[in-house]
Amino acid sequence: MEKARNLGEALASAAAAIFDRIIAYMPSIFGAIALLIVGWALGRLLRALTTRAVMLLDRVFSRIGAPGTERLRMGRASVVLGTIVFWVVVLFFVTAATQVLGLAPFTAWLGQLVAYLPTLVAGLLIIGAGYVVARIVFDLVRATATRLQPAQRNALARIAQIAIIVGAVLVGADQIGIKVTFLVVFVAAIAAAIVGGVALSVGLGARDYIANLIGAHYLRQAVPAGQTVRIGEFEGRVIEVTATALIMETVNGRVSLPARVYNEQAITVIAQSDNG
Repeated sequence: MEKARNLGEALASAAAAIFDRIIAYMPSIFGAIALLIVGWALGRLLRALTTRAVMLLDRVFSRIGAPGTERLRMGRASVVLGTIVFWVVVLFFVTAATQVLGLAPFTAWLGQLVAYLPTLVAGLLIIGAGYVVARIVFDLVRATATRLQPAQRNALARIAQIAIIVGAVLVGADQIGIKVTFLVVFVAAIAAAIVGGVALSVGLGARDYIANLIGAHYLRQAVPAGQTVRIGEFEGRVIEVTATALIMETVNGRVSLPARVYNEQAITVIAQSDNG
């Protein structure tokens, strides 16, 4: 009987101690809950303001843009940016709540994360600003380079846009703390491969054109208009030497030969021109 009484007294004493500690800890709990509620409400408010500000910026850019440019259509970007702002605010208040509760290890970890946030946000803002500037440059180049063909104008605008975006991503990644040396080497290798491929394609495609230009230059000196010549299976009177072709009048009709025949086939002069 005595043991049961002692056990009951011990349990009552332990319950009273726990209750006293809970009562003493209640202000911290209520303070942490209040901080979380305030952070949640403030985060929602700042998210709405951020979304509206980005949409307003989109409308402003669309009004001041050059004729023929498209809107940036930053609706999805505004939602993403608003969500980031919301969680950043909530994270600040969660850190404050853990400090009020006395959770020192968790508070220290969150403190390091919060201290890193400005660097992360700065890098993301650089990348976002690069995207916006790249889109504006794309529209401006396409609207102002009117002397170029549409395909060439679009290609030039796209190259400028990609260059600005790549530069912004590299600078933003470096700001965040990501080692970009390998990325720079990789991008440079891809750019060199693309430029080399384009140069090779242009060189192969222009080879015949350049050969015709050179052949036409020498044809004008060797066979003036009016001479009768034989080139391969064709025989007739030279009518004209254009920039890239030799035009002859034969018994079967008018024939146009590529001017590179000057270097590829023998030319036999049958008769001189009347004024020769």
